[in-house]
Parts: sequence; C-alpha cells; structure tokens
Amino acid sequence: MDANTVHVIGAGPAGLMAAERLAQAGVRVVVHEAMPSPARKFLMAGRGGLNLTHSEPLEAFVGRYGAAAPMVAEWLGRFSPTHLVGWAEGLGQPTFTGSSGRVFPRAMKASPLLRAWLGRLAELGVEVRTRSRWTGRRDGGWVFSTPEGERVETPDAVVLALGGASWPRLGSDGSWTDELAAAGVEIAPLRPSNMGFDVAWSPVFADRFVGQPLKNVALGHGGRTVRGEAMVTRYGLEGGALYALSADLREAIAREGAAELVVDLRPDLDEAALAARLARPRGKDSVTNWLRKAGGLSPAAAGLLREIPGEIPQGAEKLAKRIKAVRLRLTGAQGLARAISSAGGVKLDQVDARLMLKALPGVFVAGEMLDWEAPTGGYLLQACFASGVVAGEGAQDWLAQR
Repeated sequence: MDANTVHVIGAGPAGLMAAERLAQAGVRVVVHEAMPSPARKFLMAGRGGLNLTHSEPLEAFVGRYGAAAPMVAEWLGRFSPTHLVGWAEGLGQPTFTGSSGRVFPRAMKASPLLRAWLGRLAELGVEVRTRSRWTGRRDGGWVFSTPEGERVETPDAVVLALGGASWPRLGSDGSWTDELAAAGVEIAPLRPSNMGFDVAWSPVFADRFVGQPLKNVALGHGGRTVRGEAMVTRYGLEGGALYALSADLREAIAREGAAELVVDLRPDLDEAALAARLARPRGKDSVTNWLRKAGGLSPAAAGLLREIPGEIPQGAEKLAKRIKAVRLRLTGAQGLARAISSAGGVKLDQVDARLMLKALPGVFVAGEMLDWEAPTGGYLLQACFASGVVAGEGAQDWLAQR
C-alpha cells in the first residue's frame, strides 16, 4: 500500500517543522511555497541576529502569550526551548545565550540554519515546490497556481502554515482568510503586533533625533512597565520595550483613539536620588550638558523633555518628576506592512488539541495563522516551531486512526 501523502502549504518555520515531523514518520510530504524561495520572513528576521528562543523559566515564558497561554503551554510541552536548542545544534548550528536571556545561533543569522534544514528535509524525501500558490479548494481538491499553470492536488491530509499578514511582501499576506471563513472557520481579524507607534514630534525634535535610541528606559502603560530600549523614528517610536506593550497600546488606541505612554528616562534611580543629583549647581553648562552630567540623559532623552508642553521645570524635584514620567500621546499604530508579526487569525476554539480544524477534518493549522501573539525576544519563533511540531504529529496521528 502506498504511503500517505500530506501537503504542507507554507514554507516558513511552522510549515517546515510540520514537514520534518511527518517525513520522519515515513509520510510522503510535499511543501508548497508561493514565493520563489522558502522561509523569506525567517531569513529577514535573522539579518540582525536570529533570536530563536529565550532561556527564562517555562512558567514565565508561557505567560508571554497572554490569553493564548493555556494552548501554547501544550505546544511547548511537546517542543520546548530546550528541544529547540537541541534541534538547532543537531543541524550543526551551536547556540549561545546572551546577557538578556535570549538564545541565538552562534552564526547570528538564519541562512546557515535554513540551508542545513532544507538539506535534512531533502534527505528525508520532502519535495519543496516554490512558486506554488494555493488559490482555494474545488471538488475535493486543493488548487494551486504554478508557473506551469493550474494544478489540483488530492492529498490525504493538509497542513496550513501560511503565516499571518505582517511583512506581506515576504509572502504572508493573509489572503487565506476568505477561503477558510467560507468553509465555516471563525477567524479573528488580523491586526499588527510588535509594531511602532505614531507620535506627533515637533519638527525640531524629529529633524535632530530620528534614528537615535532611547537606551535603558522604562516604558509604562496600563499598570505594566517594561525596561529596555526604544528608537526614535520619523513617525514616532519603535523597539523591543515598546513591542512588549504593543497589544495593550493597540487596543487602547482602537477604543479611545490614542494611548498614553509613560517614559521613565532614568529607571535605575528613584525620584529622590535623581533630584539630589539635579540639585547640584549648573554653573556655565548649557541645559543639555547639565542634564547629561547631572541627570545622565543622552541628547535624545534631554530633547524628549522639551516635547512636553511648557518649559522644562527649574526645581530639582519637579525636574526629577518629569524625567521619571515623560508622558507621550500615541496617536496611532503602524500597520501590518511594517509590523514584525500579526495578531488574530484562526480562533483557537476552531482547532482541536492536534491543531486540526473542526470544520475541515484532515486539515491542520500551524504558526501565525492561529490567533495568538507574543512579544519579540524568541517567543514568536518558539511558538511557530512548536505549533508546527504539534500539527505535523497531529496529522500523522489522524492518518493512523483513519
């Protein structure tokens, strides 16, 4: 009897991981990728240092996924950060843990890992078809647009790993939503996540400080505070500390039209200690030099103080209070085209524990197509890899039980 055939649609981390698990189980696997080459977003993410996962304790790790944490915890039970590190090293890509707890391959980019991975998949007999775009289902078949024309496939099972809708030029454009919705699958609207936010900078501040970081700051919103770094952009602010708050800020803007972000420019000093430093005589220093020397503020941080209406407070205590709580009004969020990831997608109650769609038996979903989100720091890739493992093994289990 011929082996079962599973078609995986989408050659990102989730799809390739599902393909690997299926092929290791002896299933014939065909991977379809609409772009000319696999894993383009994965390669782009690795240009600045591929953050695979994070080394923090699993309980804290799982908490990064918000409302989706219970289901993601199940995925991580199947493929944990420790498993991911072992998997990467099994491909000849040793890893290291940075001072922030983030885990990277020593090569600090995605291309060596991807080459080794595609080599393994080829050895397992996985067929990867590029420029093969899924366009829908017809008469029980799966229809693909290819350079050779339309092609209809009838696999025994399908794993969908088409991504969300961020960075659409790299292949994930969310075009799958209409097809699944028509099949009765409930889908939460796709929204930007881990994105920058709009601030109406003064022309003077924007011209002088665009491209400069605000280092070692603490950003607060809605009772949550995150320490890290933010980058001044022409449109506003972006950066890891802001991304950790992006879900709450996005929802606040959707509700109220704007959101308040509180910036502590010196989180390592309490207000009294900072005031004591600022009480020292200024002498002949300019305000900027004095703020740098006495307050420890960079030029960009000092410039940020001037973005608040009114003069910079003269008294040490009032000035310390402002430095510890610069209040910025965020007027909007950057869209999906500029977002690192997306929220929304197939609602989690639409799939079973194997990630099979309840409305479409034999069809499994993995990665950013599902309705979860997480901050940057290794949490995004970890969940994509882990969900691919669950979907791949789920498809194998379903085929065995037919």
